[in-house]
Amino acid sequence: MQTRIHCGDDESVSPTSSLKPRTKKSGSLRQECVATEENPQVFFCCCEGNFCNERFTHLPDVGGPVIEPPPPAPVLLNLLVCSLLPVTMLSMALLLCFWMYRHRKPPYGHVDINEDPGASPPSPLLGLKPLQLLEVKARGRFGCVWKAQMMNDYVAVKIFPIQDKQSWQNERDMFSTPGMKHENLLHFIAAEKRGSNLETEFWLITEFHERGSLTDYLKGSVLSWTDLCHIAETMACGLAYLHEDVPRCKGEGPKPAIAHRDFKSKNVMLKADLSAVLGDLGLAVRFEPGKPPGDTHGQVGTWRYMAPEVLEGAINFQRDAFLRIDMYAVGLVLWELVSRCKAADGPVDEYMLPFEEEIGQHPSLEDLQDLVVHKKMRPAFKDCWLKHSGLAQLCETIEECWDHDAEARLSAGCVEERISQIRRLASVTTSDCLLSTVTSLTNVDLPPKESSI
Repeated sequence: MQTRIHCGDDESVSPTSSLKPRTKKSGSLRQECVATEENPQVFFCCCEGNFCNERFTHLPDVGGPVIEPPPPAPVLLNLLVCSLLPVTMLSMALLLCFWMYRHRKPPYGHVDINEDPGASPPSPLLGLKPLQLLEVKARGRFGCVWKAQMMNDYVAVKIFPIQDKQSWQNERDMFSTPGMKHENLLHFIAAEKRGSNLETEFWLITEFHERGSLTDYLKGSVLSWTDLCHIAETMACGLAYLHEDVPRCKGEGPKPAIAHRDFKSKNVMLKADLSAVLGDLGLAVRFEPGKPPGDTHGQVGTWRYMAPEVLEGAINFQRDAFLRIDMYAVGLVLWELVSRCKAADGPVDEYMLPFEEEIGQHPSLEDLQDLVVHKKMRPAFKDCWLKHSGLAQLCETIEECWDHDAEARLSAGCVEERISQIRRLASVTTSDCLLSTVTSLTNVDLPPKESSI
């Protein structure tokens, strides 16, 4: 709505209180009331003379286009950009430096047991000994493993980043449990904390085995029947001892039963004579009489080796239930050993992980739940394995280890006895075959000797 305001000698209309005052245009007053603004909200005109505002005329001034001033520059935006850009670039540079630092090769150093935080058990490594890191041998979920030299011996140094401190503490505590010195368990040397704040690293020092893990060995080697039995038997022996309650261990006190909870071929090391030793106890749990176990979260470990009850989250949180979970994984590792044995009358395929043929190298949890829990599938046995007497009996043992019913699975001690018995029977069978061959040769009529007369 537009309003007209007039001024003059005889004005009879006054502006309302809501109207804003306007600036009077320069120039002489007209005798007619003429408004010259182009698109005003309020028409304003001035004139002189009696009743000059009786007649109103609107004649806008069209002298030229109205030039609007440019909008004000975004001063605040420019100020923010100028302020934040250096901070952002500095933050990115710091993050890049931190990432490069975390992936560097740690400097050579010394082992100082006194740096270990908290109440640490006494270590067999006394005083300062020079420790030189040589090369990375493996990388895993909780850090990397270095080959190192300490004095005249090679050792393995497992380095945990600061976010995996709990796993380092748990593995250190497991190795420090009374009675943990066994020929088929990895020999613990020392544990220490290095650095401070975000640069903190946690080191676990153990004996070093040049052959590496069972996984690595099977990738590049095939096994004879003797090698297969030796690895399988010593592996079962180590796990049986880990699972066992030992009342008194050479003055160290009782050893409780320990469930490994991440048993797989990657965590089985091989000595020079192919004897197996078990390592990586970062997820292990102890079952001491009268004491609750530590962290008993059910779904831990490596998906590929998880038992059906773990995959579907239906685990019974009792000691025997955890030990039976380990035995399911033992069945899979024994299958890996059989798959690389040349004793059977047939070709030996390239090394494959359990279920790799069915669902590939990187299965999801849902893939394994569908395959193992719902379809109840297990890695397949080749026909040629079942034609070899020893391998056939070992396959039966494997089936009893990975049984869907956890309570029907064999114990580690039983597996050790089975493999020892299978090895002896296979040796007797082989000896009988050789004896019958020699006997048949001796019964053959040989040509008569020529007379010397």
